[in-house]
Amino acid sequence: MILCCGEALIDMIPAPVTTGGTGFVPHAGGAVYNTAIALGRLGVGTGFLTGLSRDLFGEQLRQGLEESGVDVGFAVLSDLPTTLAFVRLTDGHATYTFYDENTAGRSLFPDQLPDLPDSVRALYFGGISLISEPCADFYAGLALRDADTRAIVMDPNIRPGFIRDEARYRARLDLMIARADILKVSDEDLEWILPGPGPLAEKAQAIQSKGPRVVIVTRGSEGASAWLADGSHAEAPARKVKVADTVGAGDTFNAGVIEALNAGDLLQKDRIADITAAHMESALARGAEVAAVTVSRAGANPPWAHELSGLDLA
Repeated sequence: MILCCGEALIDMIPAPVTTGGTGFVPHAGGAVYNTAIALGRLGVGTGFLTGLSRDLFGEQLRQGLEESGVDVGFAVLSDLPTTLAFVRLTDGHATYTFYDENTAGRSLFPDQLPDLPDSVRALYFGGISLISEPCADFYAGLALRDADTRAIVMDPNIRPGFIRDEARYRARLDLMIARADILKVSDEDLEWILPGPGPLAEKAQAIQSKGPRVVIVTRGSEGASAWLADGSHAEAPARKVKVADTVGAGDTFNAGVIEALNAGDLLQKDRIADITAAHMESALARGAEVAAVTVSRAGANPPWAHELSGLDLA
């Protein structure tokens, strides 16, 4: 099982209303939630660890997980409200305003770390759950505790406008990056982590030297690159599709990569070093395929396995 650890929230997506003007429609979302949903729909054994509200939006989130085949038994339930993210779309590109104070997802504490079964062989972290305290310390504590025995996959999906204490966030991020096995960042994330001049490849290798065996860098429509433990490099182009919006694109790309590596029995602690450039090219291509379907339709609506071509990780 892959255990996705992080936020589940409601994206309030703008939509026209019959009386004129624009309203907001609630869609289940959140970076880590989107990846969990995508993995479940791809047929990967997936669990989800988050703080989940018992309110109506929490029920909507739970229903979406269950309908996509994701195990919700790891969730920590509470009567606190669900996080809301109001979305603004500009030429298909999404920006967000979050309402996150004292919510169920944010109110997880390090002393609540669960004991995980041996069936969980990889942990996936990312999103705003690595920014907001106290839950950020909860997830960091879990990653550091289990990094010796389980593969750690991480996509910080950095949102600078959401960060209130940059020094604390950078310190926490550095600790988690050092223990990650696979780190995925966008080119914008990479520039934020390592600001200043220098080519992308040089910065990717610099961050790889901090601990991750595999570093993946996505560049939107320009595709993705990866630097591997054996010193090799892999590339894959993005798929060309008509874009409805970019909500959940990176999250579902991650799911495709994880699915591919898991299918090759490579997503476990003692196999990360065995990932070759050929393996990673296939994984990046799968990620691009999954993301292309998502961006071609409104909102974070990842594809099911039957909507995609067969997976070949030979």
